[in-house]
Amino acid sequence: MSIDPVCGMTLDPATAAGHVDYRGTTYHFCSQHCVHAFRADPEKFLAGKARPATPAKADANYTCPMHPEIVQVGPGSCPKCGMALVPMEGAQEDDSELRDLTRRLWVSAVLSVPLLLIAMAPMLGAQQLKYPYVEFLLATPVVLWGGWPFFRKFWLSLKNRSPNMYTLIGLGVGLAYIYSVAAVFAPGLFPAEFRMHGGEVGAYFEAAAVIVTLVTVGEVMQLRAIGETGQAIRQLLALAPETAVRIERNEEREVPLSEVQVGDKLRVRPGAKIPVDGTVLEGSSNVDESMLTGEPVPVAKKAGARVSGATLNGQGTLVIRAERVGADTLLARIVHMVGEAQRTKAPVQRLADLVAAYFVQVVIAIAVASAIVWALWGPEPRLAYALVNAVAVLIIACPCAVGLATPISITVAMGRGAMNGVLFRNAEAVEKLREVDTLVVDKTGTLTLGKPRLTDVIPLGQLDEASVLKLVGSLERASEHPLAQAIAQSAAERGLELEPVRDFFSMTGQGVVGTVAGRQVAVGSARFMQSAGLSGNFIQKAEALRADGKTALFAAVDGAVAAIVAVADPIKDTTPEAVRALKEEGVRIVMLSGDARRTAEAVGRRLGIDEVVGEVLPEQKAEKVKALQAGGGCVAMAGDGINDAPALAQADVGIAMGTGTDVAIESAGVTLVKGDLRAIVKAMRLSRATMRNVKQNLFFAFLYNALGVPLAAGALYPAFGLLLSPIFAGAAMALSSVSVVGNALRLRRARL
Repeated sequence: MSIDPVCGMTLDPATAAGHVDYRGTTYHFCSQHCVHAFRADPEKFLAGKARPATPAKADANYTCPMHPEIVQVGPGSCPKCGMALVPMEGAQEDDSELRDLTRRLWVSAVLSVPLLLIAMAPMLGAQQLKYPYVEFLLATPVVLWGGWPFFRKFWLSLKNRSPNMYTLIGLGVGLAYIYSVAAVFAPGLFPAEFRMHGGEVGAYFEAAAVIVTLVTVGEVMQLRAIGETGQAIRQLLALAPETAVRIERNEEREVPLSEVQVGDKLRVRPGAKIPVDGTVLEGSSNVDESMLTGEPVPVAKKAGARVSGATLNGQGTLVIRAERVGADTLLARIVHMVGEAQRTKAPVQRLADLVAAYFVQVVIAIAVASAIVWALWGPEPRLAYALVNAVAVLIIACPCAVGLATPISITVAMGRGAMNGVLFRNAEAVEKLREVDTLVVDKTGTLTLGKPRLTDVIPLGQLDEASVLKLVGSLERASEHPLAQAIAQSAAERGLELEPVRDFFSMTGQGVVGTVAGRQVAVGSARFMQSAGLSGNFIQKAEALRADGKTALFAAVDGAVAAIVAVADPIKDTTPEAVRALKEEGVRIVMLSGDARRTAEAVGRRLGIDEVVGEVLPEQKAEKVKALQAGGGCVAMAGDGINDAPALAQADVGIAMGTGTDVAIESAGVTLVKGDLRAIVKAMRLSRATMRNVKQNLFFAFLYNALGVPLAAGALYPAFGLLLSPIFAGAAMALSSVSVVGNALRLRRARL
């Protein structure tokens, strides 16, 4: 075992995510982030002891909520949109920007209130107050200090040639402030068109200061709201215990979780959290796995059962063997998958991205056009009105609301799914799942437990049951197929001494052959037997077994069919309820199975499945999915095995059982942590709720700008004599993105 010098995590060098050779020593790392951090400054991590498992703020990766492709080490601002970057999974929450903006907000608010009272005096029935130098003294700290973060982001948007909302804010506030300073200290520079009816040049210090204050209010609210979107991941991270009780030479010692290694024996006391993934060696208890699956009913565990880290032990005491530690635990993989998925973009976001790409340029063009129109045809003082309306147009426009509409909802939805045992690999899966009308399911391991048991051995030749089972069990021991393992295990349990196998060969989906104790043995389907040139009435004799839902295999010894071997795979307790719920959602269910048609149909009848296709080869599963898609259906495929991977990849949405193979999980867009099909219903409901939420956000964002920009430009003035003050424009802009984030947070309470 090795220690990651960056985060201090214990890991197996053979499975490490990266390796670095430095001064003659090879260092191993749990993630690429640790690799990059070490390469940047090796001495920093080698000078002292290993760092804590949770990275510090300065070393953690941060990303942009609107542009997930932006990733950097440490907090900062997005070079594209200027928004504050948020921590990725595993990183500590950084609230320095929130605290800084809150401090600037309080100072700005205190100084802006008297400015606002001076400007509103006539509206309150008082005489017009004229204190231009006082206004300058009050507004300058607000604009230059309170608004400094916005001007810095404004400059970065110009430097990076990436116009964004801060481009508009910087232009609007800067223009109003510079104009006001010139109006106070050099009024003679302005022609008559700029002068008010009293002959004075108007100043807009209160507009510049109040806009900065209102925008800061919006920023503070937005930062707090966006911080809540990562709550699901932080809750998952907080589940892991900090220590474990390790059994060493009949002594028990509490050690940090980072010191636990694969193979360690650990004691889990009543009411304690299980520290890592492993297998129960001793004891029995009920374990609450709701934090990973969303199911509130505790699961009984006894010797041989698998347990997951961070789940809560009940009243019994367990002794477990650690099998997955550190980044390999189920909890760590869930956090990683959710974090990766949240940085993908949904297809619906393409429209928002397209609009945002040209939005700022269009708004600036509208502001310029508005200024020209008011300067040429507006009432006196025309140029003053032109300035005010141009500033209002710049301030009210908010591309942030458009850009946030989709990713913020997707982020919340993925976190909500993770807390309910549903992991989305990408944003496209969240969007597509709501359209699914056909669900294709594999039988073994998906509808059933995937742990078949031998039920019947029916000799057909000269060999008796024990002799046949010994030969068949010996052959099947070399196969990894679940049915083969069930036969081999049953033979061993009956006390039969299994023989070694030579010349073993497997034909996927059909059967296996090999030499056992000098005899040629073959086990497989009827098709496999016939392809080998074997004939007889053995097929008819298996029909009764298949009608009972059992899988009938045929065993041939030395070129003659010797027996029928029947295996049954019990249906999961949760499957009937899941099938009923899916049909209530309007989903048509198609079951594909490599089992004989009669066997598959028996299972299908028992569950009420709409269509059953038996004797399907692995490559035919993908072809069946393709045929259903050609018929106009939106098809999801649920499976758990290596042979399901092509179909999972072909389907519009692939759904893998978390209890299945890694290749199936990698091929799927959705993973059900505990392999419970009832979670598909939750995932579909979450998908529908998410896309409704996204559409609401996009509708509001587009409607807001479609109405706000013309209003700020003075569209109502000819008919009603109404103009939108830049102050109200600033308030509307500040609230727009906050409302989008607030709407997205409602997904945390959506009914699933």
